[in-house]
Amino acid sequence: MDGGAFLRRLHSTGGLRLIGARFNSGLYLQGAAINTGGAHAVYADHLEASAAEFSKGFTAVGTVRLRGARIGGVLSFHDATVKARDRALHLSHMQVDELILLPESVEGEVNLGYSRLGVLFDRPERYPEHVQLNGLTFETLREHGSLAARLALLRRDPNGYRPQPYEQLATYYRRIGHEPDARRVLLAKQRARRRTLRLPGRLWGRLLDVAVGYGYRPWLAGLWVTILLAAGTEVFSQPQWRPRQIDLDETRFFNAFTYTLDLLVPVSVFEQRGAWEPVGWTQWLANGLIAAGWILATALIAGGTRVLRASNSG
Repeated sequence: MDGGAFLRRLHSTGGLRLIGARFNSGLYLQGAAINTGGAHAVYADHLEASAAEFSKGFTAVGTVRLRGARIGGVLSFHDATVKARDRALHLSHMQVDELILLPESVEGEVNLGYSRLGVLFDRPERYPEHVQLNGLTFETLREHGSLAARLALLRRDPNGYRPQPYEQLATYYRRIGHEPDARRVLLAKQRARRRTLRLPGRLWGRLLDVAVGYGYRPWLAGLWVTILLAAGTEVFSQPQWRPRQIDLDETRFFNAFTYTLDLLVPVSVFEQRGAWEPVGWTQWLANGLIAAGWILATALIAGGTRVLRASNSG
């Protein structure tokens, strides 16, 4: 149709079959009510239109399917209500300038997989329990809702963990200059990935997370060093737990802070580790500090390598 299809306030007990249809001036279904008893309410694969409005009270009992649609303007589900037994909105493999996904309610799965959007205008809390986002790309988000809600949305894929949605969201935040948000997204990606690993991988991932936040929170390593350094200094400063000098022929002055720091550094720098020997239970403390130093250094290197690799690939 060279013109538009104006089907506002349409009432239908059968579905609309518009496969491959082309509406040069748009498709308008504001306020329409379509009830198919559970089949496809709108079956419009490869639809082409300058705009498509399923909005302002649009109601469908059955799937709205626009797989492979090409919309040169706005595709809107603003204030729409869609209810289906399985998949409510099948919007995969589309190319849309702007998708407004602000429905009144959706019961059933939403599939946006492998669609390419210029602008995505949505609210994470309005999505149903199951959402497929793998392969979805967008240039701009018209943000509504917190980053925490956006990350929770990424965990609703019925097929489990998928890395691409996290990478897409992080890329978007980097592009608009929100680097801290990008790091939070990538950290959430690593935590989601960890749940898919076997026990050794999960344990190592947990260690990386606690120690340096997978490299996205390197300040954690400094915090742990500060805590361990303060604890070691306090213990070794006590006269009853002061280490014994190994070579009594040398004149040395003991400093608890320097001694603890030398234990934490993977390679002895201040030559305190070989000059003093811990006593009693502090031998376990000294060995623990040495092990903690190696673990923190390894985690920092592993996390930093991961971050650099991700930055270079981006």
